[in-house]
Amino acid sequence: MSAVLIAILLVVAIVAIVYYLVKKFTVLLVNAVLGIILLFLLNTLHVMQWMGKPDLGYGFATVLISAIGGLPGVCILVLLDIFGFAL
Repeated sequence: MSAVLIAILLVVAIVAIVYYLVKKFTVLLVNAVLGIILLFLLNTLHVMQWMGKPDLGYGFATVLISAIGGLPGVCILVLLDIFGFAL
């Protein structure tokens, strides 16, 4: 009887952990996709040229920071470019 109870508790714990990880992964995935979309829109609409700066481009480092950092990553890239630190 106790083995069945332990097995049920183990299954519930595993399901809870998997649910938590999937929930966090989807938030990170959505943030990364939104970061890439924002980078694309910034370059397509030439937003940086409105401020007298060249577009950010699609270099390896820029896309990697946008994908990993998401929206905050793109904002950091824009601020770095405005202050003169180009990637």
